[in-house]
Amino acid sequence: MTEETPGFDEQPDVPPSSPSFGDEGPASAASGPNAQGQDGAAKADGSADQAGPAAQAGDELQTVGLQAQLDQVRMALNERTADLQRLQAEYQNYRRRVERDRITVKEIAAANLLTELLPVLDDIGRAREHGELVGGFKSVAESLEGTAAKMGLQQFGKEGEPFDPLIHEALMHSYAPDVTETTCVSILQPGYRIGERTIRPARVAVAEPQPGAQPKGGAEGDGASADEESGGPDEG
Repeated sequence: MTEETPGFDEQPDVPPSSPSFGDEGPASAASGPNAQGQDGAAKADGSADQAGPAAQAGDELQTVGLQAQLDQVRMALNERTADLQRLQAEYQNYRRRVERDRITVKEIAAANLLTELLPVLDDIGRAREHGELVGGFKSVAESLEGTAAKMGLQQFGKEGEPFDPLIHEALMHSYAPDVTETTCVSILQPGYRIGERTIRPARVAVAEPQPGAQPKGGAEGDGASADEESGGPDEG
């Protein structure tokens, strides 16, 4: 009689409804890394949608700030340019004023010097009129007159010119039948000027028309008119 060895012919008991690893695979895959990646992408898209307007608003604020700074720089540049132009205009005015004052001072100095020489020039003129300007004295006198002319001294005053109280000084007065207006009939002392500045008026004798006198042309014209009206002279 043989003894049977238990364990080789019998199958072990396996629970009928125990799930295997392969059956749980799709569910686990659906709830694994892919699902987490989709959730992260969705969250990233939401964050991007929220960050877009904020970034655009930040760019606009930065642009506005830069534009304000640019406007301030332009305003400062315009102010400095205006200051520079004003300073340049003031400098040009200063230069013109200094040049004008320099010319005026020069003319005043020359006028003062030549005014002191006028009596000497008067003596030279009287000597010339009397024929006493001869020899070495003539050369010295002409040299002095030439130097005064180079300094701008001009002599004026002639007989027969109309009397002008701005440049003439009347020392003698008379009436004359052959003048139609107040006229310089004699130059007692010539006048002198430097440029437009009169340093001494001409001292003259003047003559005025006779009171009630009529011009010669007018008298002759009146006589001719009277003859024409009367029919001319009577015949003998």
